[in-house]
Amino acid sequence: MADYSATRDRVEQYFDRSATKVWERLTSDAPVSRIRQTVREGRDKMRALMLGRLPADLRGARVLDAGCGAGQMTAELAARGADVTAVDISPALVEIARSRLPAEHAPRVTFAAGDMTAAHHGSFDYVLAMDSLIYYGPADIAASLDRLGTRTRQAVVFTVAPKTPFLMAFWTLGKAFPRADRSPIMVPHAFDTLNTATGGRLAQIDRVSRGFYISECLEYRP
Repeated sequence: MADYSATRDRVEQYFDRSATKVWERLTSDAPVSRIRQTVREGRDKMRALMLGRLPADLRGARVLDAGCGAGQMTAELAARGADVTAVDISPALVEIARSRLPAEHAPRVTFAAGDMTAAHHGSFDYVLAMDSLIYYGPADIAASLDRLGTRTRQAVVFTVAPKTPFLMAFWTLGKAFPRADRSPIMVPHAFDTLNTATGGRLAQIDRVSRGFYISECLEYRP
C-alpha cells in the first residue's frame, strides 16, 4: 500500500493544485489546442467503448464511477438509469462534476472525494475506472482490482496505458525529471504482465489511439 498511497497523494496534489483548470477546459466544449483536441476525442471514444460494455438500460443497477474526474461518465450512467457513486481523489474535480450534472440526474448520483477503492463506498454491479489507474504499477493495479472486485457483482471495466514504443519513450523521458518537479506520468503495461498479476482474470476489450491519447480497455472479472 505504500507505493499506492504515495502515487495516489501525488495524483491528488497534481489535479487539485496544477491541473484543475486545464482538466476543466479539456472536458468541456471550449476550444483547445490541436494536441489537446486529440486527447479530448480519444477520451470520448474510450468512454463510449467502456459504456458499451454495460447494458443500455441500467435501472436498478448500482455503478461506481471510479475516478469520475469532471463527471462525463457519471452523467451518462445516470442518464441510463443507474444509481451512481462518483468518486475522485481530487475534491476540485468532484465539485466540477457535481456542478455539471443535469438536475434531473442528481437524485441518482452520490459524489465523494477520496480513495475510489475504499470499502465504505459499498458494493456494485459494475465499476468503471477510466484512466484512473494509469499512474500505478502492476502490483498496485492488481491490488486495486482485487479490492474493487470483491465488491463487484459483474465486472470492473478499466483502462491502462499500453506498452507501445511511443509511450515507453514518453515514460522513460518522464523518469528523468525529479519526482517533486513533475506531474505523475502514465506507467505503460503489457497485457500478459497485468493478467498474470491479477491471476488471469483479465480480458482485452479494445485499444483507442487518437493523436496523443493512447489507452487500452480491459475487463476484470471477479
